[in-house]
Amino acid sequence: MTVQRILNTQEGGTAVCIAPDAGIDEALDLLAVENVGALVVSSDGRKVEGIVSERDIVRALRTVGSDLLRQRVRDVMTADVVTCVAGDRAAGIMALMVERHLRHIPVVRNDELVSMVSIRDLLQLRLEEVKSEARAMRNYIRGVA
Repeated sequence: MTVQRILNTQEGGTAVCIAPDAGIDEALDLLAVENVGALVVSSDGRKVEGIVSERDIVRALRTVGSDLLRQRVRDVMTADVVTCVAGDRAAGIMALMVERHLRHIPVVRNDELVSMVSIRDLLQLRLEEVKSEARAMRNYIRGVA
C-alpha cells in the first residue's frame, strides 16, 4: 500500500501551514484550533520551508523559557524536512518515521506541498490491512470464497 491510500481516505487531505515569520503564539493557537501536532512552515502554502511540531515548541520552551512567545516560527522550526510522495510505500515511510523519531511527514508532488501524513495515519492504515488479512484468513478457513 502507498501513501496515496492514506490521502484517499484522509479527512480534508491538506496540511496546515504557517508562515515562518508568524509568532510562536500564533503557532500554538493554530495547533490547538486545527487539532494537529505539526504545521508545515511555508511562505506561500506550496514550498515546504520547514516544519514546526509540538515537540519543537516544547524543546524550545525548555531552553528559551517564557521568552519563547516573543520568537518567530523560523526560530524553532525544523528546517531539514523529510518529505515523501504519494507513490511511496506506506510501510517504508512508517519505518523511516520510527527510525528518525518523526511523527509527521509532508507529502509533496513536484516539490510542492500536497498534504501531511502522521504516524497515526500510517498505523491506522496498517491496522485496517491486518484486519482485512484476518478476515480473508477466517473466510478461507471456513471455506467461504
